[in-house]
Amino acid sequence: MLLYPQSTPTQLEFTKVKTLLHSHCNTEFAKEKAEELRVHNHKKYIETELNQTNEFKLIQQQSQYFPLDFTLNISRHIKLLSIAGATLSGEQFLQIKSLSENINNIYRWFDAERKLAYPFLTQLIEQSYYEKNVIAFIDEILDEGGNVKDSASEDLARIRMSLYKKRNELRRVFERVLSKLAKAGYSADIDESFSNGRKVVAVFSEYKRQVKGILHGESDTRKTAFIEPEETIQLNNDVFSLEYEESKEVQKVLRDLTKKLSAYAPLLQSHLQIIGEFDFVKAKAKLAIEMNGNLPNIIDKAIVDLKDAYHPLLYLYNKVSGKNTIPVSISLNDKNRILVISGPNAGGKTVTMKTIGLNQMMMQSGLLVPVNPTSTMGIFKQIFIHIGDEQSLEFELSTYSSHLISMKYFLENANGKTLFFIDELGSGSDPNLGGAFAQVIMEELCNKHSLGIVTTHYLNLKIMASNTKGIVNAAMAFDEKNLLPMYQLIIGKPGSSYTFSIAQRIGLSHQLINRAKNLVDDEHFKLDKLLNNTEQNLQQLNKEKVELNKLLKENEQLKKEMKALMDKEKHKQQVELLKHQNKVAEDRIVYLKDMERKLKQVVFDYKKTDNKTEVIKNLQNLLFKKDDSVVVNKMVKKVNNKFKELHQEIEIGSLVKLKKNYQVGEVKELRGKRAIVQIGLLPMNVELTDLVVVEKIEAEK
Repeated sequence: MLLYPQSTPTQLEFTKVKTLLHSHCNTEFAKEKAEELRVHNHKKYIETELNQTNEFKLIQQQSQYFPLDFTLNISRHIKLLSIAGATLSGEQFLQIKSLSENINNIYRWFDAERKLAYPFLTQLIEQSYYEKNVIAFIDEILDEGGNVKDSASEDLARIRMSLYKKRNELRRVFERVLSKLAKAGYSADIDESFSNGRKVVAVFSEYKRQVKGILHGESDTRKTAFIEPEETIQLNNDVFSLEYEESKEVQKVLRDLTKKLSAYAPLLQSHLQIIGEFDFVKAKAKLAIEMNGNLPNIIDKAIVDLKDAYHPLLYLYNKVSGKNTIPVSISLNDKNRILVISGPNAGGKTVTMKTIGLNQMMMQSGLLVPVNPTSTMGIFKQIFIHIGDEQSLEFELSTYSSHLISMKYFLENANGKTLFFIDELGSGSDPNLGGAFAQVIMEELCNKHSLGIVTTHYLNLKIMASNTKGIVNAAMAFDEKNLLPMYQLIIGKPGSSYTFSIAQRIGLSHQLINRAKNLVDDEHFKLDKLLNNTEQNLQQLNKEKVELNKLLKENEQLKKEMKALMDKEKHKQQVELLKHQNKVAEDRIVYLKDMERKLKQVVFDYKKTDNKTEVIKNLQNLLFKKDDSVVVNKMVKKVNNKFKELHQEIEIGSLVKLKKNYQVGEVKELRGKRAIVQIGLLPMNVELTDLVVVEKIEAEK
């Protein structure tokens, strides 16, 4: 991406974000990437970086463990592997083993399910693979402490066995010499010591000539002499020789292991890079969590549609100090290309510009940004800024000259993929002349289809924004009653500079303020006053709008609760109906079971008794007894006591009884051979043949 001027990352505070990112990195690879973080304009690259960060952010927020435990920089060790004749130490091999173990854990973490859940993070390991032979080769030669095992070679096993025997023999001989010297009273308080790797005995200096052996030296006080006894000289020589052979054999084994692993040097280098990439993504995810970063919608067009955007650094600062940060929502597109922000000084105009610029640079460098996830961000190829006083003593440029040089560059290089920010356009010169130049510059940038934000106090630019297609007014809200900035951006109207209000707030005398008002052009003063009143009225309307929306939401909630209550009541009635129907069915089952038992008894009696006539009579009484079903069914009796059947045609409004379950309701509608019957609050669709017209017995009485 083209940035103008070169100090753009510093002026938009992108360098501070890089410093914060660097502090979250653990590996040298990730730290270097943080230092070299650049702004890109390739959509595929940006989307991959953003999605990788977003996936790791989800892992962090869900408190999932990700096996990223290796942080050492062993690139030099890996380079040595591929150099002929090079030898790595046991400790260096253990670090390579630790790298391979961590890579193995990462590959095992990405099982089939996680590969589907985190497809962008999976891309980091797709071009490499895990090789188990690296750990196997190292474990074959080294123990857990990094020492070469006896089994590493036959010669090493033989040498170490001989060395073990010689050391034991030397220890026994040395103990005999020490015992002998102690009895003679020659040995000093120090029983034994080492000099140049050889075992020596400490004796008093006056007896050093009585002890046969090699004098290795004396103490600083000259009271103690260190002598290698004659009996141990050859044994010390043998031990020293064997230790030298052991050292040579160990080096030979390590050199062979280095040569053996040299074939895996490129693979190990890729493993180290993978660890660094994951560490860098983890650092970006941590930074995103700190500053409430989210993944917006990314499109390859020149567009800015931010909802609830925060300045990342201001958000972090206020978060630490416990202050509230007010977000900003801005939309720039081909129809509304330039936003002209006016309003009082220290009201947040410059912060608003930096919020948009810094978030854009962060997004195009692969960092999640503190905006609402429903925001849409386009991709720009150029970012131009002109913020603050850029006087140049070196080139003898005034503030306005420097301003015009920047505007000249803007006009010569701006295009439809340019995002620009100009603070106080036209300032530094005569208000009328500077305002005219500012108007021409803004028109030209609009014609080039560039997108940008301009802050100004010039009245002609506010009027131009109201009358020019593609340019929109905006204002920073100001509480005139309390004389305090509100740091809220209001789109669609120009703002007053509140010159006299601010002067009043800082304590200037009313006499001076009134004299200044008298010097101002009457029409200009009236217009500024009109802007003040308009802004205050708009704030009141917004306040009422918020209150109205709150009431509408409460009304909607009440509506949902009422519907839920009605659904619950309807369900309750359906349950009651089913209970009644089940009760009728239970009574019938009881009746049928009783009838079955009685019939079985009749059959039994018929087989046993000789009086068949009596049994047949009992059977007739059982089968043809009148109104027996009514007696069994309690509900039927209850209905028959309250209602009387009428032999009439069914009409709308008729009181009817259901033949099947003996429930009573009112006919609400006739539909051919069926009727809609209201039973309680529940309407039922019933065939006419299943209905009988009834009337209440009480009404008849």
